[in-house]
Amino acid sequence: MKVVSTERSQVLAGRLATALNIPVIDARWQRFPDGEIYLRAMQSAEKIIICGSILTSDDLVEVLLLKDAFSSSDITLVIPYMGYARQDKQFNSGEPLSARVIAGILGKDVSRVYTINIHEKSVLNYFHTEATDISLTSPVAKFISSLVLDNPLIISPDEGALNLSQDVASLGNWESDYLQKTRLSGDLVKIEPKNIPVMGRDIIILDDIISTGGTQATAAAMLYEQGARSIHTVGIHGVLASGAYTRLTSAGIYSVSCSDTIERACSTYSAAEALAGYL
Repeated sequence: MKVVSTERSQVLAGRLATALNIPVIDARWQRFPDGEIYLRAMQSAEKIIICGSILTSDDLVEVLLLKDAFSSSDITLVIPYMGYARQDKQFNSGEPLSARVIAGILGKDVSRVYTINIHEKSVLNYFHTEATDISLTSPVAKFISSLVLDNPLIISPDEGALNLSQDVASLGNWESDYLQKTRLSGDLVKIEPKNIPVMGRDIIILDDIISTGGTQATAAAMLYEQGARSIHTVGIHGVLASGAYTRLTSAGIYSVSCSDTIERACSTYSAAEALAGYL
């Protein structure tokens, strides 16, 4: 078995290969003047792991090109971050069910698919092949344990993400809660933990995706008003769109951390070992 990656996921693919003690295939990418993507894989493989996060449409094209280049191989497709997964239902008339479209294309002609903390697990059904979602709760808990924190409280930005916070908190013997929004007037909203006061405590705001950072930044300001000692943001997938990192740090958040499912400067822990455990 060998590993090959898109341009997006080179570091994670290398770490995965090291964890599995298997070689990485040299995949050479170029751009034509009109923007088209060219791929040449320099080796072949009987069994191949294709590793590629999908943050942009070009990332999707790269995965599809790799699938075709290795069409004679037994393919295991690893999608550390799957873009389009948040459009898992039709929110307005005339919208496509994007998650179904993309999963259907990706799952074709592969033996199995692995995702990491996919936004909605029901999307796995759209791959039409064996599909497994891997949780990074253990690497997240290990990373949080490495921080110097006083009586940390793990908080999810809403009730929907509470399971992730609870799972991580249970591994570190920490408390967990979620943020509740209370509308005080037409344009005034109060954000506070549902059950546990934050006075004098170090807070970890934990979510699967750090996108624009707007919710976390707003929450941080209110949590400081409520007496939080320090606030840190931890995400699985660091999308970090629209100046998110600057927005978060300017809100007084001490640290912004994510995994290497999307390779960022703030990728402080890796998904490689968790992936290797399944592969």
